[in-house]
Amino acid sequence: MKLINYNKHTNLDTILKRNEDERDDIRNAVLEIIKGVKNEGNAALLYYTKVLDKCELTHLQVTEEEIQEAYDSVPDAMLDIIRESAANIRAFHEKQLEKTWTYAPKSGVILGQHITPIERVGLYVPGGKATYPSTVLMDAIPALVAGVDSLVMVTPPGPDGKINPNILAAAKIARVHEIYKLGGAQAIAALAYGTETIKPVNKIVGPGNIYVATAKKEVFGKVDIDMIAGPSEILIIADENANPVYAAADLLSQAEHDEMAMPILVTTSETFANQVIDEVYRQIDADLNRKAIAKKSVDDFGFVFIVKNLDEAFELSNKVAPEHLELLIANPMDSLEKVRNAGAIFMGAYTPEPLGDYFAGPNHTLPTSGTAKFSSPLGVYDFIKKSSILSYSKDALENVYEKVATFARCEGLDAHAKAVERRFEN
Repeated sequence: MKLINYNKHTNLDTILKRNEDERDDIRNAVLEIIKGVKNEGNAALLYYTKVLDKCELTHLQVTEEEIQEAYDSVPDAMLDIIRESAANIRAFHEKQLEKTWTYAPKSGVILGQHITPIERVGLYVPGGKATYPSTVLMDAIPALVAGVDSLVMVTPPGPDGKINPNILAAAKIARVHEIYKLGGAQAIAALAYGTETIKPVNKIVGPGNIYVATAKKEVFGKVDIDMIAGPSEILIIADENANPVYAAADLLSQAEHDEMAMPILVTTSETFANQVIDEVYRQIDADLNRKAIAKKSVDDFGFVFIVKNLDEAFELSNKVAPEHLELLIANPMDSLEKVRNAGAIFMGAYTPEPLGDYFAGPNHTLPTSGTAKFSSPLGVYDFIKKSSILSYSKDALENVYEKVATFARCEGLDAHAKAVERRFEN
């Protein structure tokens, strides 16, 4: 990990820069896959699944029998944990529900906003060797709380044509409507454009590899998407009284995601900083299964910043706008107003980041790569649409129609003006 003394001249953009060059070869491959799915439908899906996932499928949709078989194979203790996590996620997201509202600013006038759910949503869940039932819960439940009519999940099969049982169990508990054995760019294309078997959706959510992310970029406009997620990040603000073992463990919880994950410590104590660095490497060598990935992450993208005080720490954090922000400081709630940019905020020594990943209830699909400066975690609000409501009586319109007509002619739109004026001719 790199140790840096932070000051007002420190160029974070240069220090924290990852290689973000566009990969033309990947984009061209994705465009070819999308074109194939648009032109050949199911045949293209079966072909790409055979070639890319090394799996020959006899059917695309996961049957009820397959779902039940997977569900029955998951240990009861794990099912109980998934159910409890789902209940926590549902309870949190029900607080985000919005309702249609109206008001009457003057006699004869009603204005407001009509709230309706998106009708059909596609959910991409990474699969194959990886297992992410938490992604199923975090992305499916807010959509269903919002009232989405059809939630369609796609996830790549293993070479045996099966989906990981934990993923299917989570989908059953969350009450996903349709599930298909599809991964990669071809799955995104199928959701966006539809095939003989899969009806197109209105929005696609969920993480994936660079091919999935590129495909989501390419179909945006045809459908909506949630975000383009980058490598995971965690930034910990710690004072001299924090526990270096906890800090190191929490940094590694993100470093093990992939080699480009970015673990950052910001502290007022150089002594503490060195303790954490030593502890990070001790924990990597001691007992991490994914030690090669974690070590690459902390070596290449791990940073420890020494700051003068906590105000400077929050200034630095707000510039980074981290996906995950941990406050390992005394009375963290007192400093909450200092946080301007963060995906999720973890308060105190006993609120580690994995609590948010799996169980607490707030969504773990968070803005990365500084996008927390302008975007939010996935939520119920991502699965609704808002329509404006306008209602004027004849008398109410008569009071203002000449002003409307004048405004329209100011913009050179004569037909707009006449549309209100003709109602009061003769």
